[in-house]
Amino acid sequence: MRGVRIVDLGGAHAIILHRPHAAVSALSRQLLAVGLRVTTQWPVLEADALAADFVFFDADMGFDEQFPWQRGQAPMPLIALIGTEAPGRIEWALSTGATAQILKPVGDSGVYSALLIARNAFEARRALSAEVNDLRQKIGERQTVVRAVVMLMEQTGSEAAAYSALRSEAMTARISIEEAAARVLMRGLQPRDRKPTGGAA
Repeated sequence: MRGVRIVDLGGAHAIILHRPHAAVSALSRQLLAVGLRVTTQWPVLEADALAADFVFFDADMGFDEQFPWQRGQAPMPLIALIGTEAPGRIEWALSTGATAQILKPVGDSGVYSALLIARNAFEARRALSAEVNDLRQKIGERQTVVRAVVMLMEQTGSEAAAYSALRSEAMTARISIEEAAARVLMRGLQPRDRKPTGGAA
């Protein structure tokens, strides 16, 4: 099991996206005590939010247009501040991609653990997304190779000869098999001049 990485949060920038409220004051005190730089914004995040390290947001009165990114595509960990457990509000908070939560009213503890949980969950999700994208790319490249081999088989007459031709092209051009396969397919898609068929003049 992958270990949890404990990071030094001193100097990180946290934005609290919440209307003026006692919860904001309590949260700010804890964040400052941990060593974070804190700013508050409402009702929407400003342009500098894209450079923030954490965003705390009000799950009770939040809405999609508050965020300058597509739903679920936050570039930093999101932490939901939840005062009501209405199913619709919880569902919306989850849809934002929040990786941790703090229940309101905010007390004098819990923020540090929420920061660590949010950071590690965010990094794990980002790593998983990168792995999925890598796998999709590899699958796409393999499909390209298979399609190129099938096309070459029509010319060479056998699978072994088709693979040999593909390897030869890759070695000659000093490119990868996948790139050579893409070239083969591109050539195959190009229109060719058709020879006239025999018939009455």
